[in-house]
Amino acid sequence: MTHVTLSVANARSLIFKALTGAGLLPRNATYFVEAILETELAGLQGHGFDWLPVYCAHVKSGKVDGRAKSKVKMLSPAIVHVDAKQGFAHPAIEAGFAKLAPAAKKLGVAAMAVHNSYNAATLGYHTGALAKQGLLAFGFTNAVPAMAPVGGSKPVIGTNPMSFAVPAPRGKIAFLIDQSSSAVAWTAVKTAAAQGHDIPLGWALDVYGQPTDDPVAGLAGSMVPAGGHKGFGQGLIVEVMCAAMTGSFRALQMGSMVVDDGKAVGNGQFFIAFNPKMYSGLFDAQVKALTKSITAQNGARMPNDRRDANNKRLKKSGLVIDVELFKIITGFHI
Repeated sequence: MTHVTLSVANARSLIFKALTGAGLLPRNATYFVEAILETELAGLQGHGFDWLPVYCAHVKSGKVDGRAKSKVKMLSPAIVHVDAKQGFAHPAIEAGFAKLAPAAKKLGVAAMAVHNSYNAATLGYHTGALAKQGLLAFGFTNAVPAMAPVGGSKPVIGTNPMSFAVPAPRGKIAFLIDQSSSAVAWTAVKTAAAQGHDIPLGWALDVYGQPTDDPVAGLAGSMVPAGGHKGFGQGLIVEVMCAAMTGSFRALQMGSMVVDDGKAVGNGQFFIAFNPKMYSGLFDAQVKALTKSITAQNGARMPNDRRDANNKRLKKSGLVIDVELFKIITGFHI
């Protein structure tokens, strides 16, 4: 047997027991567990179960504080500031959203800065949570150095994703965009290296700034920005929103998100939420018409459609996890 198939309930239990067994307080686990589970159900391999051993190891070593209690402060009626206290990003974001969502609904727009934080994982999970509350949401998170400026060879910013989630009536999501600033996610290159596969040219550059099909050389070098200077420009936007606007570390100042280097990650997240109904009575109708103009075309689909389809399929068929990874994760259980 090379794989284990888990029901949704069993997968949820596996994640919860691993995180709490490693030292995460149960009160800090609920939102985090659901984020990892939803990432797996979305079919985003390499972003869910695969990161669990890293999260657990970082709690056990003290690199991340599993007992941290985030400090939430309202800097104004429309500005939320969250200090993650060197804990996981997820409980900090959850605590901040409890203030951000009501503020945005009441005032029409509100923003939230999270600092002293950690890997936010699938950014679209967070913006999607706001969209399900009827809010139009932007999200940003910066990361460790992985992308060099166009024409350069030394990484200075991370793959720095941004996300945009659009609400639909009755707590639904009309569509959701979640994309890195690099041509592909860093995890795609990491997975290829672990499996001994070549990567397509255009994914990564070696340490000399030259295109490479060797994922190991790519990891030692830098990721290719999506669309060249445009992708690097998006990454710069994210870096400013998450480092300068939150007072968090820039990429070059962060501790590793992978190895235990004894240094806190210390990155940031930034979210902006709008109450669309306070701006336009035509919001839902226009979004519906926009969506239809795309999906009516044969072969076209909306962002996140594939994730939604995977979610429905995997809830029925179960989640498949490599047996060796399963053993590592269960090893953290109490």
